[in-house]
Amino acid sequence: MSGLLLIRHAETDMAGTFCGHSDPPVNDRGKQQILDLVARVGDEAIDEVYSSDLLRAIDTAMPVAQIYAAPVRIRRSLREIYFGDWEGLTWTEIERRDPHYAKRWAEEFPMLPAPGGELFADFHARVVEEIEHLLPLAKEKNIAVVTHGGVMRIALRALNGCSEQEAWEQTSSYCCSFACKTLCITMKEDLTPAPTTGD
Repeated sequence: MSGLLLIRHAETDMAGTFCGHSDPPVNDRGKQQILDLVARVGDEAIDEVYSSDLLRAIDTAMPVAQIYAAPVRIRRSLREIYFGDWEGLTWTEIERRDPHYAKRWAEEFPMLPAPGGELFADFHARVVEEIEHLLPLAKEKNIAVVTHGGVMRIALRALNGCSEQEAWEQTSSYCCSFACKTLCITMKEDLTPAPTTGD
């Protein structure tokens, strides 16, 4: 048996902000979410756990790995998109600081990045490249991947053929998880997302 299980990290005190590459630990609510996650995935067979290198993902990955005595492999490419000057800000704060650019970003995303931030095309490319790295491994072993909402939405659309709305709905909760229906990328292009905060 083999497969790929994707898991979103638990909540932090930066929930509701453009968290991106910021590195907060999970908060008390997040710790409870992890306990619920562990209970939920306890029946799964997991051989290896891959995690974003950001603390909120590692905090979530370690308890999952401990259930199965599985190794945790840290992957920088599983990070959320980088929001540059907007890291740690809420949308209200961004609109107050620079209403003109905020309006442009909402209208032109993903073509227009956050100021000093990562281009969506680059983010998308690194996520797809990471998925392509993991898929052959998932054909041999059961792999759990602990990552971020933006990464998971790209994965859902590329692997499961979901619409953007479906991907958003399935990844909106902390510690949500989904199993990939196929172990091949079915859609690489036309993955333009709706503007959203990323954490």
